[in-house]
Amino acid sequence: MNKLALYCRIGFEKEVAAEITDKAAERGVFGFARVLENSGYVIFECYQVGEADRLAREIPFTQLIFARQMVVVSDLFTELSPEDRISPIITKFQEIQPHLNLKQSTEIWVETADTNEAKELSTFCRKFTVPLRQALKNQGWLGFKEIKRSGITLHCLFVKSNACYVGYSYNHNHSAHYMGIPRLKFPADAPSRSTLKLDDAILTFIPKEEEKKRFTEEMTGVDLGASPGGWTYQLVRRGLFVYAVDHGKMAASLHDTGRIEHCPEDGFKFQPPKRKRVDWLVCDMVEQPSRISALMAKWLVNGWCRETIFNLKLPMKKRYVEVQTCLQNLADELERHGLTFRIQAKHLYHDREEITVHVQIQD
Repeated sequence: MNKLALYCRIGFEKEVAAEITDKAAERGVFGFARVLENSGYVIFECYQVGEADRLAREIPFTQLIFARQMVVVSDLFTELSPEDRISPIITKFQEIQPHLNLKQSTEIWVETADTNEAKELSTFCRKFTVPLRQALKNQGWLGFKEIKRSGITLHCLFVKSNACYVGYSYNHNHSAHYMGIPRLKFPADAPSRSTLKLDDAILTFIPKEEEKKRFTEEMTGVDLGASPGGWTYQLVRRGLFVYAVDHGKMAASLHDTGRIEHCPEDGFKFQPPKRKRVDWLVCDMVEQPSRISALMAKWLVNGWCRETIFNLKLPMKKRYVEVQTCLQNLADELERHGLTFRIQAKHLYHDREEITVHVQIQD
């Protein structure tokens, strides 16, 4: 297997292709990306056998901004017989067994791309998973019971009911979600659906075991461009007191908590109250990404906050280039002021024409 399948939001295939090409080249691995517009995935084919596996192990999945999942895959199976789709899939897995210990497999995910057309296969995938899982178990696979992160997940990516890619991902270096999509429930009392973006970001960027100490009732947050309060809601429900900065109104339900102060000001001009420590800055303003990243840098270098999550809107054509430029400029500014920091960025499932960025200043 010398290919990687990278899942993504439809319309962002070119960004995924550019990103994986760059990441591979950094490691001396070369190949080409097969891009089918609005397909919801990209196939990156390496020139040398074994290099797709190397990339799946060596490229930190958390460093891929636009990919939802990263899977080492076979050539596309076509013309699978409705009478027996399982046998050729088992045969393909048997072929890679000498190079990969499939006894370390923990699960099989039968998936499709996240497109309206592919979703029509979702019922088929769900039903097909049952007999395929049993057939794989009959081979002695899927029974790995040790540390799950040290195992592998098997994948079948169906593009049609009779055509699929077969492959695997490393549990320590992939999305832990089926199809790379977290299933989040919209809170009934949230002011807007944008609340899911910040919830998704926190779950993605903050280790679960650290969340309760990174968000406490003693902490203070600032939400720039807060109205009507979707992002403020996520901070308040985690215990923070929030300065909600926006000329627009905030939801009455948030005022009722007693945990917000509405500041009807321009998010670009607002400064935190003197002698008030701000633990978290969040921002989902609709503005040029270069202006937002510069604003975040200003807050961080002035010591106004220690940690931030913000969105960069990407309505332009050269989205990948714009993202790289904004993140590099931000990093350069923090380095210039002698700060030690960590930057993460992801095109989250609940993002649209935008990405979400997390920056933490480290001691």
